[in-house]
Amino acid sequence: MIYAIIGFIVFAIGYIGIATEHKTHINKSAWALFTGGFLWLLVALNDYHVIEEKMMHAGYEIFSITLFLLAAMSLVEILIACGVFDLMRQKMLTYDLDNKKQFLIFLLLAFFLSGIIDNLTATIILLQIARKFFKGENLLVAAVGIVLAANAGGAFSPIGDITTIMLWIAGKFSAWEIITRGFLPSLAIFVVAGSLLMRKMHNADDDTLPSEQVEPLSRGRKVIVFFTMLSFFMPIAAKALHLPPVSGILFGLGLTWLLVDFLHARNDRETRFAEGMEQLLQKTDISSIKFFVGILLAVSALEALGVLSAISGYIYGAEQATERVIIGNVLMGMISSILDNIPLTAIAINILEVADTNLWVLLAICVGTGGSLLSIGSAAGVVAMGIIKELTFKKYFQIAFIPALASYFVGIAVWWAQTQLFF
Repeated sequence: MIYAIIGFIVFAIGYIGIATEHKTHINKSAWALFTGGFLWLLVALNDYHVIEEKMMHAGYEIFSITLFLLAAMSLVEILIACGVFDLMRQKMLTYDLDNKKQFLIFLLLAFFLSGIIDNLTATIILLQIARKFFKGENLLVAAVGIVLAANAGGAFSPIGDITTIMLWIAGKFSAWEIITRGFLPSLAIFVVAGSLLMRKMHNADDDTLPSEQVEPLSRGRKVIVFFTMLSFFMPIAAKALHLPPVSGILFGLGLTWLLVDFLHARNDRETRFAEGMEQLLQKTDISSIKFFVGILLAVSALEALGVLSAISGYIYGAEQATERVIIGNVLMGMISSILDNIPLTAIAINILEVADTNLWVLLAICVGTGGSLLSIGSAAGVVAMGIIKELTFKKYFQIAFIPALASYFVGIAVWWAQTQLFF
């Protein structure tokens, strides 16, 4: 028990360090890695016999997520090198849309795309595009909007978020059930959050200045772009074959890389990038990956110390009455804004003994969107902080917290109303 208490205190200190990065000027990745490493030392001191088992479980989870993230970011770098985002910006500017209309398009894309290719991948792609359209404060609002919309969209899809995949695989609901019962609450969260964020978006003239003329894609680059985009759908095929999603996207990256090198070997100058593929892939933001690893290490250590189990057990209680489970799910969603939602969901699957599908759908919605309250509460938020360097913990909180909190409770209210009327 003493090590669990110490671990919670150390995690809190690390959390404060991450939150005050803009004041201390100590990199958030350093805080995350230090906290994760120190907490695992406590796990070893508490009971070294469980280290191998616990570390293997945590290591597989971290390995899968970080490799998925690395592959997705590498594929995005290929799209950048091909000039896809520059062309999209040039095309959209021809419609003479103001920033608010452009922002609405990004929100809609994030919401629906995340249900198809998952919220993490959708966030990475759309953040890179958003950097071509917005500047300054508008870029921060756009980044926050993409995160909130992607998390909302991922919550109603069986493959939209890691937590929904976990619950789906565990048999807590079918694909049809999470789509039909989760869509309206997720849509409500999306609409409320988007409406509140829209008020923060300003129609600044400098955001929409015409860019220099971009050459259309050559035939060779079109082929590369096609296979790159196809790679983002490979995790879906992998999942259908009962393989982890990371194997699909890694296969897609390897296939695209082979294609690029093959075209280059044939002296196809139209497909050559200013930098070689190896240099291109090295541009992936490793600092944000390290931050992500540190956060996952810290939370997995808290799970190994029994902190998360104690929190979950206290929240749901021993009897697990329906009203207690509903309140517990709501609280679990809010806690997921501080602690990673993956281990929290895993613990809930193990300790909850309820058969009502609606309660599991509520859990998916809560842990999927509750993480939007804070920047480190979701994978999408962590990635956004890595891609948009100006998006600090404080800035995210100032922009996102009220829209995320208001939409979170509206979504729960919609879930409650539809269970009373339809299910």
